[in-house]
Amino acid sequence: MYIIIVGAGKVGFFLAKRLSDGKNTLAIVEKDRLICEEIAKQLEALVINGDGCDPHILEEAGISRADVLASVTGEDEDNLIICQMAKEKFSVGRTVARVNNPDNEHTFFELGIDVPIDSTKIIAKIIEEEVSFSDFVNLMSFKRGKLSIVRVDLPHDSPVIDKQVHEIELPKDSVLVSIVRGEEVIVPKGNTELRAGDDIIALTLVGNEPQLLNLLAGKL
Repeated sequence: MYIIIVGAGKVGFFLAKRLSDGKNTLAIVEKDRLICEEIAKQLEALVINGDGCDPHILEEAGISRADVLASVTGEDEDNLIICQMAKEKFSVGRTVARVNNPDNEHTFFELGIDVPIDSTKIIAKIIEEEVSFSDFVNLMSFKRGKLSIVRVDLPHDSPVIDKQVHEIELPKDSVLVSIVRGEEVIVPKGNTELRAGDDIIALTLVGNEPQLLNLLAGKL
């Protein structure tokens, strides 16, 4: 994929480092010239020194052929403008925006950003999970709030223990994404057997979470 990352602070840098695995082609846009110079030394990517809110800078970064644009600056206004421009002016298929102020997440959804990432909300949910020992956590919603990524911990009395994935009738428009078993991360296949204590990461429609929890954990 051709991916443009706008904002090369710590989030942008480590995101670029993670994605520079040889499978993707990256372009990075950053206002700070010194940061650009440092990143150019460390990563194999096109590095553009400029303001991502400027369409000419995005064109220089190759936005006309971008599959994904991720705007991860520290300013919500910039992230929103950049993603909207990518979507509406350049028809980029997928836009991802960092949401610094949780109060802005709904606005990002309403204005058409495909995946607003509210790191504060995700971290808070993880903390709440550890404090309350909850067996169900909604990690993130996207596609304008229509889809959710959820985590379900399978208790010992779960109705799906010892069943294979193909034997489980999931709620409509739901899919198991991964199984975390101890230190192992498993991509579920039809013959994958679920075990007590597995952490299930699933994708489902918003509103289907109660059915999914009832199916996997045996409770509403």
